[in-house]
Amino acid sequence: MEINFKNIKVIGFDADDTLWVNETYFREAEMAFAQLLSKYETPNKIDQELFKKEIDNLGLYGYGVKAFTLSMVESALELSNYQISSKTINDILNIGKDMLNKPVELLNGVEDVLENLSKKYRLILATKGDLLDQERKLEKSGLIKYFHHIEVLSDKKEANYSKLLNHLDIKPSEFLMIGNSLKSDVLPLVHIKANAIHVPFHTTWAHEEVTEEEKNGKAYKTINSLKNLLDLLE
Repeated sequence: MEINFKNIKVIGFDADDTLWVNETYFREAEMAFAQLLSKYETPNKIDQELFKKEIDNLGLYGYGVKAFTLSMVESALELSNYQISSKTINDILNIGKDMLNKPVELLNGVEDVLENLSKKYRLILATKGDLLDQERKLEKSGLIKYFHHIEVLSDKKEANYSKLLNHLDIKPSEFLMIGNSLKSDVLPLVHIKANAIHVPFHTTWAHEEVTEEEKNGKAYKTINSLKNLLDLLE
């Protein structure tokens, strides 16, 4: 789908799995968690119950590693019928701590793209998750110098983006969002008549998946790599 880029003044970037690796670490943590709970249930059942617990807790805990860790602890207690040992609980907490201490692995071409676009556009980071963790990753990434504004959102729905655009004092037609999630980074922008480009990552959290019906006929563009942005916006 073609987008008119002539009016774009501000470009927003998602962070996790758009600028740097994130979801891969969650998949690894889920496997480690299933191994710890293997005496109580099958890996598939453990994955299902953990996902249900995460979704149930979203309204209370929000997104991010800390919320995920709390959901692992709750799931472990329930799956073990509250027989889980204190050592295993500690092992679960260490899975979370290990995630928080992961290095920030930038995706291919990210810094080159940001450096080039920052010369012409106002760039912002619009991400969701735990504030402290996202600030840590941004600092480690070395990318903070390219962003005019940093926004860690509690969620990425139409109302959140509308509030952000009001804060930036720009029209929807002047804003372009770049991200890996159709549900969070693309469709809400389309619905408020802003612009969006989808850059798929090789793995997606089930909660971020959308149906064919939800995306059919929507005015957004998909590119294979962030580096393709330079050709589109030159």
